[in-house]
Amino acid sequence: MTPGDISAFAQGAVVTVALSVAGILIGLPVGLGLALIRWARVPVIGRLVALYVSILRATPLVTLLLLLFFALPNVGVPIDPYSAAILALSMNTSAFNCEIWRAALLAFPKDQLEAAMSVGMSAGLRFRRIVLPQIARASLPALVNEMSLLIKVTPVLAVVGVVDITRAAVRIGAETYEPLPPFLVAVALYAPIIYGLVSLQRFIERRQAAAEAA
Repeated sequence: MTPGDISAFAQGAVVTVALSVAGILIGLPVGLGLALIRWARVPVIGRLVALYVSILRATPLVTLLLLLFFALPNVGVPIDPYSAAILALSMNTSAFNCEIWRAALLAFPKDQLEAAMSVGMSAGLRFRRIVLPQIARASLPALVNEMSLLIKVTPVLAVVGVVDITRAAVRIGAETYEPLPPFLVAVALYAPIIYGLVSLQRFIERRQAAAEAA
């Protein structure tokens, strides 16, 4: 493998991680916000959120990406491939995160909220001190699974010109006429990224277990 190939893989890895992290950091809180709206059963807005989530969950990521990339400029909103990629990833994962958060909220014991209200805790304080820590713990495995899936679907971003790990492997394989070695390298690059995410999950779970045992 030439220095140029190594550089291409390094740049692809940086792009994959950067876009995935951006999508995750945006999608997590947006998904939580959407879930709270549905949980609170806000009139009209709650139904609109449910429709929005249903449409996004049913729309393939590549279709959403192409729609954003080609439709937004037609309405006067210029967008480059990387911005379109971040927006598509964020919208896609926020819809799935919404359902994960909502499931945890629906399973949350209401008697705890009633007890907090009886001692005069405000809605914001109840959410920060009682609701959020518990639903975060309950949702963590599913959220990490969704994050892993998000990382593994980043190759579809190549349709708008984004060069990630897989796209770099395709290019190198086409140039060398030996596709197997580049794809083996791609697998070797994806593995530690996913492993790091899973390791972070386990670290958080250990911290939570230690805090509860204290």
